[in-house]
Amino acid sequence: MTHSQADPKEVAGRRAAELVETGMTLGLGTGSTVYFYLVALADRIRRGGLKVRGVPTSLDTERKARELGIPLATLDEVTRIDLTVDGADEIDVRFDMIKGGGGALLREKVVASLSQRVAIVVGANKVVHRLGLTFALPVEVVPFARAVVERSLASLGCSPTLRLRDGREFVTDNHNAILDCTFTRAIEDPAALERAIDAIPGVVESGLFVGLAHVRLVGHSDGSCEVVEK
Repeated sequence: MTHSQADPKEVAGRRAAELVETGMTLGLGTGSTVYFYLVALADRIRRGGLKVRGVPTSLDTERKARELGIPLATLDEVTRIDLTVDGADEIDVRFDMIKGGGGALLREKVVASLSQRVAIVVGANKVVHRLGLTFALPVEVVPFARAVVERSLASLGCSPTLRLRDGREFVTDNHNAILDCTFTRAIEDPAALERAIDAIPGVVESGLFVGLAHVRLVGHSDGSCEVVEK
C-alpha cells in the first residue's frame, strides 16, 4: 500500500492557525508557507466565529487576506501585535533567521518588532545549523545608493547580486532594490553582521532577523509538526 505524503508547508501553516485566540491582533507574514496559515485562519473565522484582525506584511498578503475574508488593520491603528506567523528562508538552532526571499523583509521586520510572540512556520529543509550556506542574504537598498552599498557589502565578505525578476530589476513594495548577498562560509555572528550592514548608508534593511522568533513550527511530509519553543 502506498501512502501519500503531506506538504510540510501546509502542515506547519495549518498548525500555526491553532495558536490564534479570539481578540488577537495578528501579524500576517508573507510567503508560500504562510498562505496555508491564512487559509486555515480564514476557515476558523468563517466556521468558528473567531474574532481577530491582521496586519499584513506585504501587498501580496494583504490581497490574499482580503480575498479570504480576514479583517485587516494598519500599523496606524495598532500599538502592539499579539502574534505574528511568518516563514523563513533559513532558521538556525538559536532561532536566528534569514528572511526576505519574497522581498518583504522590511515590513516583516517592522511587524515582528511590535509582536509579543513570533511563530515561524517552515519545512524541515529550512532548519540549518548555521546561517548563510543555503540561502543568499537579502539586503534592501535605496536605488540611489545601490552601487555604494554594493561595494560596502562586498567588503564584509559576500558577493552581492542585484535581484531580478523576469529579466527586470526587482522592486519591493517600498520601491527599493534588493541585493542578494552570497557567502562562501557560514555567517559566524549574525547579530554583528546585522549591525554592520545596518550601519551602511543607503541600506534600508537586511534579511537577518536576530532574536525575534519565539516558536518554530516545522512541518514534515508524514503529516507531523514539530513545535519548538525558544
